[in-house]
Amino acid sequence: MEFRHLRYFVAVADARHITRAAERLGMQQPPLSQQIKGLEVELGVPLFLRHPKGVTLTDAGQLFYAEATRLLRDCAAMQERMLAFADGSQGMLSIGFTSSSAAHDFTPEALRVCRATYPGIQLVVSENNAAEITDAVASSRLHCGFLRVPVAWPKGVVLKTLLQEPAVLAMPRDHPLAQVPVGKKQGAVQLKELQGEKFIFVRKPGAPGLYANLLELCTREGVAINVVSEVDRMMTNLNLVAAGAGISVVPSSMQGTHHNAIVYRPLARSVKLGAPLTLAYRKSDCHGPTGAFVELVTKIAAERARGATASA
Repeated sequence: MEFRHLRYFVAVADARHITRAAERLGMQQPPLSQQIKGLEVELGVPLFLRHPKGVTLTDAGQLFYAEATRLLRDCAAMQERMLAFADGSQGMLSIGFTSSSAAHDFTPEALRVCRATYPGIQLVVSENNAAEITDAVASSRLHCGFLRVPVAWPKGVVLKTLLQEPAVLAMPRDHPLAQVPVGKKQGAVQLKELQGEKFIFVRKPGAPGLYANLLELCTREGVAINVVSEVDRMMTNLNLVAAGAGISVVPSSMQGTHHNAIVYRPLARSVKLGAPLTLAYRKSDCHGPTGAFVELVTKIAAERARGATASA
């Protein structure tokens, strides 16, 4: 028995006439009659009483009609759901965030626009470090993730840079570098001023990208810094800075955290230390909700970049 047999049967039952049903189905009457007779033989019961003016359902036919129409409805609903999944308008989307990427105002905006554009997508969000998020995307435990500087490049994972922002120094309010000398533009800090400073970093390999880049710059310029602590999360990092345990570098969008205890200072323009916002997703998963989300997020980021360029 095939689904087409159910459609043939329901068409005849609804038309109460084999010839009229054949016309509606766009086929000849003899083949339709043969299909109905074959179905009755397969089921072992007559489904129709035949008479000169057409056909009527037997008791078995009425039972079969209820089951056949239910199955056809379920099949149609399943097809609609699959089409909705294919075009990205329905389904589940699991997204991971690092704490620093979640602090950027782009990420809540992206989620708000996604919910408004695709209300049929169920968003499941979680927080982790960059290494764990990248691994979860690669192993299909997450559909996509937001992070800063990539820490690994697994095969099949796309790491798309959405936006760029500078890194800034975070230091306790009573730190000497927090005091801006008269005439010093915006308190910009030169790399050589970091000599001997006590730094707090997010633990490697969780998020070595930004901090590895800083260490590389310091090594290149002959600046020795002292790493006094490595922690799991960006917020723990800033909590320790606020407590006076050391200083750190964070994306500029983190400014404002612990504003009563932390002062944020830009680095000198000669210090090329950026903090990108990166979207990770599987190359093979560019369909359904993931594909729709990637396209939407890329569009929002491009609009932001154009706006920033226009206002510069």
